[in-house]
Amino acid sequence: MKKGDLIELEIIDYAFEGKGIAKIIKEVHKHEEVNPKKFVVFIDNSYPGDKIIAQLTKIKKTYAEGKIKEFIEKSPYRVEPRCKYFGTCGGCKQQNLDYKIQLKYKEEQVIDIFERIGGLSSFEINSIIPSEKIFFYRNKMEFSFATKRWITENEIASMQEVKDKDFALGLHIPNFFDKVLDIDECFLQSELSNKILNFSRKFFKQRNSSIYSTQTHSGFLRNLVIRQSAHSNDVMVNLVTSEENEKLMIEFRDELLNNFPEITTFVNNINKKKSQVATGDYEIVYHGSGYIYDYIGNYKFRISANSFFQTNTLQAEKLYKTAMNFALLKGDEVIYDLYSGAGTIPIFISKNAKEIYGFESVSSAVADANINIEINNVSNFEPLLWDLNKSLLPFIKQKKLPPPDIIIADPPRNGMNPKTINDILQLNPEKIIYISCNPATQARDIKLLCNEKYKLIKIQPIDMFPHTYHIENVALLKKIS
Repeated sequence: MKKGDLIELEIIDYAFEGKGIAKIIKEVHKHEEVNPKKFVVFIDNSYPGDKIIAQLTKIKKTYAEGKIKEFIEKSPYRVEPRCKYFGTCGGCKQQNLDYKIQLKYKEEQVIDIFERIGGLSSFEINSIIPSEKIFFYRNKMEFSFATKRWITENEIASMQEVKDKDFALGLHIPNFFDKVLDIDECFLQSELSNKILNFSRKFFKQRNSSIYSTQTHSGFLRNLVIRQSAHSNDVMVNLVTSEENEKLMIEFRDELLNNFPEITTFVNNINKKKSQVATGDYEIVYHGSGYIYDYIGNYKFRISANSFFQTNTLQAEKLYKTAMNFALLKGDEVIYDLYSGAGTIPIFISKNAKEIYGFESVSSAVADANINIEINNVSNFEPLLWDLNKSLLPFIKQKKLPPPDIIIADPPRNGMNPKTINDILQLNPEKIIYISCNPATQARDIKLLCNEKYKLIKIQPIDMFPHTYHIENVALLKKIS
């Protein structure tokens, strides 16, 4: 087989991140049977049950990759995607797959990753917890301004002059950092969010406002970030710009509030960095307090423009309840919470523990945690600023902290630093609860933790992000007696 060849395939399984696993039926141009032996073909955007003609795009020794050229028969699991931008936009890549089947494959992928990458076995897996809402479930959306609007296939096919190609407000196209799909609706946050998005585009286009360019590092508009509370009526609009423009911001604020009185606060973040991040070096509050508030369980949390907060509020409560149920707290435990952020997990479990110490490397997150402690009148949680890429042990000794009975860790996607894993083994807690949005790095780290000292007892997958490949997973490890 060569790159560019057409082959007839039947998709028989599903791999992590949306690649169908194919059985080779025949090479179309040769019209003969092919014995695949141990050779595997992965096809993007295909599902079990699909029979297709595919074109090979990559050939390696043990596998090939390809793309669909023609359907012979479509999988019964396929559904009509709700969004008109499906297939072009980089989000919701499984929106054309029945939600029950999405859950099935996410659960299977977690098991496969833990057994194959982690080499782990004899652990219990609970059925994946589905999301209550599969549309309009996000409490935060980040939209980008761009001077290069993505030109659609229909626009190209029309052979007409493309208008407004120098102004876009929407979502980035995968693998194109400088191109943005100009969207007028998205089914991830809310109808109100869509209206604010479209109003903002019209407002700034009418005024010929400039857009920041990552090539020239000039221009004004950078991002529009909308945050909404799931359990109150709070709505924040955060406009990220490269510099201040008080006159324009006041005009935007006045028209924004006139059209959307639901907005409780409007913030202008000033980002002078060259990097593409939707946060500012500082912010100016033009309306309201500059914060919104939301609840996880019975606990109230203050959220600033740049705070980290779980994006699916309803599922976050299930995630934290799972962690607490795995811990089986009696009320006399000392708990260390690593990567504790704004203190949401420690505060959520605070009534069931003796003492909680949270370790976090971002100073603004520690400041948020201290505010949330005051709001919820929590007295047994202390947030501590520490870089978890360094060994934790000298800091613990310096602070004279009591040893932990339980360690909870919720690291970023790339997992834990080997120093942190070694620290956990040295600290020797009775239980470790490891929360992760990346089962592959989670399984890798747990394999190291289970090196003769701990045993993986059970895992609980939770779907935080329907229609995507992302899976949140909670794992319980216990010390071997």
